[in-house]
This record gives sequence, structure tokens and C-alpha cells, in this order.
Amino acid sequence: MAKLERALGLFGDYGAYARQDERTRLLSRLGKLPWLFLVLVAIPTLATSVYYLLIAAPIYVSEARFVVRERGRPATAAALGTVLQSVGLNMGENQTDAYEVHEYMQSRDAVEQLLRSHHLQAVLDRPEADFLARFPRPFERVNFENLYENYQRFVSVGYDANTGISTLRVEGFRPGDACEIADALLSGGEALVNKLNERAAADAVDEARRQVIEAEGQSLQAQAALTAFRTRERLIDPDRASVAGLDLLGKLESQLVTMRAERAGLAASAPESPQLPVLDRRIDAFEAQLDAERLRIAGENDSLAAKMSEYEALMLEREFAVKSLAVAEAALETARVDARRKQLYLERVVSPNLPDKAERPRRLLAILTVVITSLLAWGALSLILAGLREHRQT
Repeated sequence: MAKLERALGLFGDYGAYARQDERTRLLSRLGKLPWLFLVLVAIPTLATSVYYLLIAAPIYVSEARFVVRERGRPATAAALGTVLQSVGLNMGENQTDAYEVHEYMQSRDAVEQLLRSHHLQAVLDRPEADFLARFPRPFERVNFENLYENYQRFVSVGYDANTGISTLRVEGFRPGDACEIADALLSGGEALVNKLNERAAADAVDEARRQVIEAEGQSLQAQAALTAFRTRERLIDPDRASVAGLDLLGKLESQLVTMRAERAGLAASAPESPQLPVLDRRIDAFEAQLDAERLRIAGENDSLAAKMSEYEALMLEREFAVKSLAVAEAALETARVDARRKQLYLERVVSPNLPDKAERPRRLLAILTVVITSLLAWGALSLILAGLREHRQT
């Protein structure tokens, strides 16, 4: 009996030793496994394959193309202006209108509008969506800022400077969602362009109306100054007065010449004639009248010439004010006509399509990208670790 117990004890010790040896060999094998390869390549590839082949939801893309251009201006001209702007030549501000529409489509205003009209949060949280693509994702809170950040994952706008055409791409978990959101964004862009038209037209009309008011004020001031001059100087038209004065001077000089000739003839034929003193007095009177008329017309301060200078300046100011008023009224009428017409247009070159096939995710491409990236990272880190080992050994 005792021998049997000793035999069993030896057998048990042998079994324990065998199990311990098996554990040692297993740990040795596990220690030789390429853990770096498993961590950097195998596990990421497996996780990516599981996600894209079994979990990732199909995503549909609706695409639309549009241009924003000025009335009577082709899209190619806008594209040329954009190219010239890129090299430092300014061709005006119309090229920026497309970018304003782009900014709207990717703005918080667009998100608020889509929340009201298309229940954007429900669109991004469809039952078909997977946990990493939907909103909210497991690690996100439901608030507006997170919604806005996720919205940017689903909407993108590009611009081709060669053609002047903008491309809008909207992604969704359902084909109808992507198409409806794209159409709503285009409608919002059209509303923005119309608002820009209305604002520009209103500003132009207001500015033209202000210029008309200023021109009317200047015209009234010029007319008032002219009336005050006429009242003060008691002259309706100094030009006509000067013409009449010149006529009078001409007549006086003609009569004076006649009287002088008559006196000379009388003095030659009858030196003692009693008519000579009478003619002398008449000649002196005419000479005094002639000098007075000359002083009145071309004197120093109170002459007709000085008054004509002031009168002509006032008339010139009134004519300028009248012409300015006419120009301002024409500009106002032009601004009103332009306000009735749209100056900018958003034209749909290609309307949003209803996709019948999911474009994303590109499952095999995504898996292949992860595999290549993981292999590159594993190879680089392996080389670094091998170099460190060699450095320690030396």
C-alpha cells in the first residue's frame, strides 16, 4: 500500500512537472510571436475589414453644378476675371459672388434653415446609418455646434476657375435625402443672390435720390443768389443793359462827331456866329454824358462791367446746378430701372441628381489603404527597433 502511494505521488509530481514544462514552452512560443506586426498591421486591418465589410452604411451622393454671373456677362468672363485676380489683377467684385454663395452653403445659417425645413438632424441620424457615420456618434453630445461640424462632413462646394462653374456635393444615407438637401441649398443660394440684388439696388436708388436732393438744394441756392443780385442791383439782365449802354455810347459818339463837324464848319464860315457858343455847350454836355456812360459801363467798383462779372458767375453757378440736377435725376431713373431687373443670377447648370447607387464608402480601397499604411508604419518602427538593439549590443 505504501509503495502504491509513493508510486502515485511520483506520478503526480511528474504530471506537475510536465504541465509546468508545457506552460514554459507555450510562453516561449508566445514571446516569439510578432507582437508589433499584430498591433500595427493585423489588428487595424481586421478592425477595418469588419467595419467596412459588415458595419459601414452605404452613403449616396447628389451632385449639382451652378454658376453665379452678372446680367449680360458670360460665365467664361467671370472665370477669366478670377484667373486674373489670382495673379494680382482686379477685375471687379462680381467674381466674389460665387464665393459668397459657397460660404452660405457651408454656414450655420444654412444649417438653421435646413433644421427648420428638412429636419436636418433626423436626416443625419437615419436608421440605415452606422454608429461612426451618423450624428450623434457615440462620443458626441447633441448640440448645434456638433451638428454644424458633422454637417460639413456631408456637404462640400468646389469651384473650377477655368470654367467658372461651382460644384455642390451632398451626401446622405438615403438617395432622396441627398437630393433634397442639395436642392434646398441651391434654393437658399438663389435667395441669397436675390437679397444681394435687392440690397445693391436699394443702395443705388438711395444714393441717386440723395444726389438729387443735394442737386435740388444747390439749384435753389443758386436761383436765390441770382434773385438777390437782381433785387439789390435793380437789374434783370446786365447783358442786355450793357448792350443798351453800348448802343447809347455809339449814338452819343456819333452825335458828338456830327456836332463837332458842324461847329468846325460854322467856325470856318462865320467865326463871329452866335451859334458857336450854343454848339460848344451842346458839345460839352454830350462829352459829359459820354464820360458818364463810360464810367457807368466800365468804371471801377459800381460799374456795369463789375456787376456783369458777378452776374455771369451767378448764372454759371445756376447753370451748373441745373445740369447737375438733370444728371442726378437721370441717374435716379436709371437706378430705378436697374432695380426692377436682377443684376446677378444663380443658374443651375446641372440640377441635383437622385442617386441610384451608393458612392461611398469605397470599402476595398479603404481596407487597402489601411493595410498599406499599417505595413509602412510597421516596417519603419521595426527598422528603428532593430537599430536600437544593435546599438545596445555594441
